[in-house]
Amino acid sequence: MTMKDWLRKHPEVRTIRVAAADLNGQARGKRIPARFAENVVKSGTRFPFSVLNLDIWGEDIDDSPLVFEQGDADGVLKPTERGFMPMPWLEAPTALLPIWMFRENGTPYEGDPRHALRAVVDRYKARGLTPVCAVELEFFLIDDSGKTMQVPASPRSGKRRKAAETLSIRALDAFDTFFTDLYDACEAMDIPADTSTSETGLGQFEVNLMHSDDALRAADDAWLFKMLVKGLARRHGFAASFMAKPYPEYSGSGLHTHFSVLDEKGDNIFDSGGPKGSAALRHAVAGCLNAMHDSTLIFAPHQNSYERLVPDKHAPTAIAWGYENRTAAIRIPAGNPAARRIEHRVAGGDVNPYLMLAAILGAALTGIEDAQEPPAPITGNAYAMDLPQIPPNWEAAIDAFEHSDVLYRFLPKELIRNLVLTKRQELHYIAELSPEERVELYLDTV
Repeated sequence: MTMKDWLRKHPEVRTIRVAAADLNGQARGKRIPARFAENVVKSGTRFPFSVLNLDIWGEDIDDSPLVFEQGDADGVLKPTERGFMPMPWLEAPTALLPIWMFRENGTPYEGDPRHALRAVVDRYKARGLTPVCAVELEFFLIDDSGKTMQVPASPRSGKRRKAAETLSIRALDAFDTFFTDLYDACEAMDIPADTSTSETGLGQFEVNLMHSDDALRAADDAWLFKMLVKGLARRHGFAASFMAKPYPEYSGSGLHTHFSVLDEKGDNIFDSGGPKGSAALRHAVAGCLNAMHDSTLIFAPHQNSYERLVPDKHAPTAIAWGYENRTAAIRIPAGNPAARRIEHRVAGGDVNPYLMLAAILGAALTGIEDAQEPPAPITGNAYAMDLPQIPPNWEAAIDAFEHSDVLYRFLPKELIRNLVLTKRQELHYIAELSPEERVELYLDTV
């Protein structure tokens, strides 16, 4: 179905939103009457390049060359291949049209995170390879109506369960109305939501999205899912948050990525026929490990992110890999050898999915191209071992990202510069906020 056909099939839609993801994963765009939507489909829309490089408050970056130095010039934003979809969290029938940014001459804008992922996927295609990705998204349901955050009261019982509910069917049933609406909305938006579980945090849940051999679509799904969950929760009278760690005493939320790589015949190049995986798997693991320290800023992009990355709280802190080992940053799950894959466990729920997949897949391909070999896989508790560590705080991660050599192998220079400027500005101003103000900032934004 063409985009024009979609609009004709949904005459009830009176307005549309056109939106692109900025570096923080925030949706930036416009509201347009539906009768003018075909103009956007045909010609695109325009807004400044700097809009994809705003800080977490939506403010210009003070020393960005995109603003005054370049006259705050416009980019041209065109629809992605995703096309129109409903926005089930809004009261009025409304459609969302995802867009991405190009220069006036039609070339992709390198500061657009979706184009960063596209460039990585193109490198795979040039080698006759196709990455297959799936993501697991954790989030908290939160009653933020009072002075302190707490788990929402169950719509069924009116009670609050102030305890961890790991894999609890009761916790899922308590919010069955919300999850039923969520899965219906995913169906309407063509987001492949699969299993949902109750997690270890207070009011924490996880939803897995099905694997896709289109990495751009997998990132789209994750970005749209985060938008949907947050919007739909508000319709149900509470908040949903993907912030890395809203409660100091509970584990935080991750966004784990599983990926394998297919060759031109459709065969998994990580499959060795046995449990250990192939040489290509080891090379990809090595690439991920070698880039992990410098790319941590993408996996942990906010001040709150580093409150999750602490020992013994179900988030990795050591740069290591292992088979069936969830204390390691890279886990190789067991199972059918034909489905052998890598699980990358560093990212928090607060990431930009486009940048996350660009960093993971780009690092893995660098390892494959160079035939890099990883250290020996660990066994046992990674927290108790003397291993290389990811940056311990936000400022160290910004420094590592800015001065990295390896990241230029798979991320555009302009994007690296823009992200560093963004994070240095945020680092400066967040230092002025109280812990309560920081939680309030991140609760709805990330």
